Amino acid sequence: MLKFKILNQCDQGRARTGIIETNHGKIKTPIFMPVGTLGSVKSVCVKDLNHCNAQIILGNTYHLYLRPGTEVIEHMKGLHKFINWNMPILTDSGGFQFFSLAKLAKFHDTGVSFQSHLDGSRHIFTPEKSIEIQTILGSDIMMSLDWCIGYPANKKNTLEALEKTTMWAKKGKEFWEQHKCPNSLFGIVQGGMYPDLRSISAMELKELDFPGYAIGGLSVGEPKEIMYEIADHTLPLLPKKKPKYIMGVGTPENILELVDMGADMFDCVMPTRNARNGQLFTDYGTINISNSKFKLDKEPIDKKCSCYTCQNYSRAYLRHLYKSKELLSYRLNTIHNLYFYLDFMRKIQDAINNKHFKSFKKDFYLKRR
Repeated sequence: MLKFKILNQCDQGRARTGIIETNHGKIKTPIFMPVGTLGSVKSVCVKDLNHCNAQIILGNTYHLYLRPGTEVIEHMKGLHKFINWNMPILTDSGGFQFFSLAKLAKFHDTGVSFQSHLDGSRHIFTPEKSIEIQTILGSDIMMSLDWCIGYPANKKNTLEALEKTTMWAKKGKEFWEQHKCPNSLFGIVQGGMYPDLRSISAMELKELDFPGYAIGGLSVGEPKEIMYEIADHTLPLLPKKKPKYIMGVGTPENILELVDMGADMFDCVMPTRNARNGQLFTDYGTINISNSKFKLDKEPIDKKCSCYTCQNYSRAYLRHLYKSKELLSYRLNTIHNLYFYLDFMRKIQDAINNKHFKSFKKDFYLKRR
């Protein structure tokens, strides 16, 4: 069962460090989780993830259910052994996929019926079935089935999604408790961009006393200012002694602001997806490696970066690989971006622990400018 201990908290603001204990090890927070939707973080192997100091990765219930299927993963004794990853895994419930593949899904009181995006076959996810699948996967942290609603959305539709999410959270938690599932279950706060609905959702989920809580339905097309407003409103409503997870966010700037508001956990495809598109993160902003100015550049992506890519390859070579569409480009770029994100989280932890988070944040923005 998951345990969470707060280590240090900022004197100004709500930023904090902590340790989450799971069945497969400890996680230092605030933490970024690389996204491994299909049981792999795209273009990198476990050795690369270890080099980047990844502590936990994310898998997706919807995609793994469809392919390779739960019967395969159950036969292989769970997702950890199947992918050769012996550290913590978090799995999403499938709720976000029903949002992103909305044309293939229909929402009911009992759950979601949908067609596979792979072959058109028909399936049903109930809150109980989502927990059952995630238990077979053997993730350390699993998520309740939720109804993620996009932006903009009227209040009536947002309230309906909230009510379904709460109903499913209750049913999922009952199933989790009855079957004594070994993994820990998080509830997901919904409510769109309406602060009063977020308050209702947070209050109802608090009563269910989950081991941890997530805020879903952000980064779904809303302006950045609204995302911050909703997160800043919602985070203090959740139990202080439980981990708080912002789902699907985001840029280094987003993470820094949300840590300041009290968030502990993050995931996003940005470092891996952007790497495959030639966009690389540095302390001084992002660079596009396809830019012609790097054609003869002997320097690494970032002189101060200790990742494998920066220690061994020049911008000129990385540009050549990218322009040539060589597969090695994806791997080297992804190693750098993941290392940057995870090292960024380490620096945030150090700043909070050493009581200089505010100056760290100020310096971060000065460098970006």
